Amino acid sequence: MLGTGALRAHLIEARLAGTIATLREKSLGRYRLFAARDPRVLLGLDPDRDWSAGEVLRLMGQKCGVSVDPAHTSGPDVIDPDRTIAALDRFADRVGEAAGRRAPVLLGTGHPHRLLEFYATLADALSAVGCPVLTPAYGRRVDMATRFGVRTRSLVYVRGVALMREAGARGAPGTGGVHTHSPLPVRAALAAAADADGPLPGLVIGDHGWVCGAGQLGIEAIGLADTDDPALFVGQAEGRVSAVVPLDDAVGSAHYLPLTRYVLNRAYLSQ
Repeated sequence: MLGTGALRAHLIEARLAGTIATLREKSLGRYRLFAARDPRVLLGLDPDRDWSAGEVLRLMGQKCGVSVDPAHTSGPDVIDPDRTIAALDRFADRVGEAAGRRAPVLLGTGHPHRLLEFYATLADALSAVGCPVLTPAYGRRVDMATRFGVRTRSLVYVRGVALMREAGARGAPGTGGVHTHSPLPVRAALAAAADADGPLPGLVIGDHGWVCGAGQLGIEAIGLADTDDPALFVGQAEGRVSAVVPLDDAVGSAHYLPLTRYVLNRAYLSQ
């Protein structure tokens, strides 16, 4: 178990926080697209009000620690590691609360090659204390917009974590997992759960559209987000997302494991 000092050092060394690989120009571009209500950046969120690009930038400065100087337009982005740790504490508290009431949980990721193990370890721990880990709409095909046009993907679960897979991909369920920001998968999963008269999740854990799509439908959601994904932080500011952890969401999978252990320890779920 890492203490906060060691965790802070790990965040910086792994470039999960501190100076990260996400480029400032990409983040600023996403803030402008969010202000224009581009659905590719809203991730399923329907903001209560119009947000200017400047307001989004100031919010991201508050939540992540990025520079709020609009004249700073290039170079690597920066995340304050102390804000990451504080957000991890809030994230862990929500996980612990769900565990305490044995709430049904739904976990899903748009980063299957990076974050699957992080979520799968949480799923294992929550299941071990009696939380039903839901897997609705397994195998459901969803037509999704990509940069190559509309493509059909399949919704599958790997160790209790939902991800989208190339339709027709062969091999283990995780083979062919695709990166996506879309809220369509969580909408399909929640609709299937409702249609089956099964339990709805008391908590959704994930990233991208999994968090924003669930939060928009009134289901408690928590997740991880990079500096170029402002929708989750706006959702938190507007009260539809409970906790968002600012970090680089595209580093090597193993670098997230100390964060998982930190969360499980704080949530009293360490095995």
